Amino acid sequence: MNAFTKIIATVLAAGSFAFMSAGHVAADELATIKEKGVMRIAMSGAYPPFNFVNEQNEVVGFDAAIGTEIAKRMGLEAEIVTTAWDGIIGGLLANKFDAIVGSMSITEERLKVVDFVGPYYTTKRAIFTKAGSPITSVSQLSDATVGVTLGETHEQWAREQGYEVKTYKGLPELLLEIENGRVDAIIADSVAVILAAKESGRDLVALSDLETESVGAGIAIRQGNPELKAEMQKALDEMQADGTYVEIANEWVGGDIR
Repeated sequence: MNAFTKIIATVLAAGSFAFMSAGHVAADELATIKEKGVMRIAMSGAYPPFNFVNEQNEVVGFDAAIGTEIAKRMGLEAEIVTTAWDGIIGGLLANKFDAIVGSMSITEERLKVVDFVGPYYTTKRAIFTKAGSPITSVSQLSDATVGVTLGETHEQWAREQGYEVKTYKGLPELLLEIENGRVDAIIADSVAVILAAKESGRDLVALSDLETESVGAGIAIRQGNPELKAEMQKALDEMQADGTYVEIANEWVGGDIR
């Protein structure tokens, strides 16, 4: 049972009202958020440059800026909270926050329990090794140890391949582990690793023979909230149309990644 499946099983076993009764609370959810004047936005805080904690102990990055701008256009303050990635959907279903703006891939499995606004950017799964590593092909990973972030779709995929897997809290730990030789390769979204490696001066190489398709990163909200979804999508569409999205992307990731 993977981390995501465990989350859903736990929610179902507990009879979570937030999950099982989404249709009953959805009609009031947008109004309730607006009445409070605050949108609670979750992310891991461990995925630079998309979301991370800076030296001033502030959560910043591309995701944080996108979420804050969407909230602003809805007339709301953004309250950014960090939580472990493997429990983030469970937290959303338990009403601990209103949305996840954390570079979450839109997958069929996740669509069974949450709705998505977006996508607001696209990326691909990639496998990286250190420059000079003897591993130059995906076929060589059968005897290797790979690092992944706990609860990401990459963890489930790596286990399905039969790889020896080590799990970590986020991208900074992955980069440190491959640098120190405690894993032979890391599996993560290509854009995030390329940008983080460049920022930290690490020389990593993507295995070119991995066949994968681009996936969209979306903003997760609880199911049954068409009004909330429509207003958030409208704010995102306007950002992309008026140039604000590109300004944010240029600041944090060096260019448009739609």
